[in-house]
Amino acid sequence: MSVQADMPVLRRSSRLSRTLLPYLLSLPALLVCIGILVPFVTAIYYSLQRYRMSQPWNRGMNWGENYLNFFTDSSFWNTLQVSLVYAGLTVGIELVLGLAIALLLQRRSRVNNFVSIMLLMPLMTAPALAALMFKLMTNPNFGILSYFMQLAGFQDFRWASSPDTALLTVILVDVWVYTPFIMILLLAGLRSLPTQPFEAAALDGVPRFEQFWRITLPMLSPYILTAALFRLLDSIQQFDIIYAMTQGGPGNRLMVFQVEAYLNFFQSTNVGRSAALLLILWVITYALSNVFVKNWLRLRERAKGGA
Repeated sequence: MSVQADMPVLRRSSRLSRTLLPYLLSLPALLVCIGILVPFVTAIYYSLQRYRMSQPWNRGMNWGENYLNFFTDSSFWNTLQVSLVYAGLTVGIELVLGLAIALLLQRRSRVNNFVSIMLLMPLMTAPALAALMFKLMTNPNFGILSYFMQLAGFQDFRWASSPDTALLTVILVDVWVYTPFIMILLLAGLRSLPTQPFEAAALDGVPRFEQFWRITLPMLSPYILTAALFRLLDSIQQFDIIYAMTQGGPGNRLMVFQVEAYLNFFQSTNVGRSAALLLILWVITYALSNVFVKNWLRLRERAKGGA
């Protein structure tokens, strides 16, 4: 009798556990979402304020004045230009180099596998440490890169200390650190491509160059777009390499969004302007990611149609 009496209780407990299980499983995602939304909403709130920590008595809502001031602020347009140029150059160079290296290592062999693993070593280095390492190597007194430039006939090459070469220097560091990321993504894509189209093209006598442009590149384009999206979103938010090497200088030559927001917050204590800069950066990255994702979906549908 006691067993029969306990059966309804067990059924109710089982139904309750099945009801609560989806909510328990989604709880970590909910906590992450809250952890993202709370700082985001706080940043929006601060961006609408006239808020300097050095002038707490002057704090108040200015309802978008921080954003309107950007239209007449030449430093903001310089920041926008530098950020876009830096992101475009780094991603373009890294895509070309990463694709070239991936094509060289496409054939599976022990040597190629070993080389691909060794080429990942820069990616394991913290970007700030890589920047400090290049800062030492480009030192005009004892840096090895400066020594090589002198051997090549370039005396007193100033690297990051000159406005003319500072962008080239930080791009060099970025390319050294992140090209392996592009390479490994494209190498995985190349090795996953079907072999039948290439075998048919070889039987028809199609040159290797034509195979690359007409078969390899179209089939690899979703991987290229994915790699470009990840690197573009990271490059346009670059902070550690630029700040570790130049702190946005010389002058404002490398004043990207993250560096300017950092300096506005910690040096000028202008919380409102710093938050507004970061929100504009968020809008730019959101728009770019939407463009890339739409193009990626279109390329995937085209690939399915071709299959």
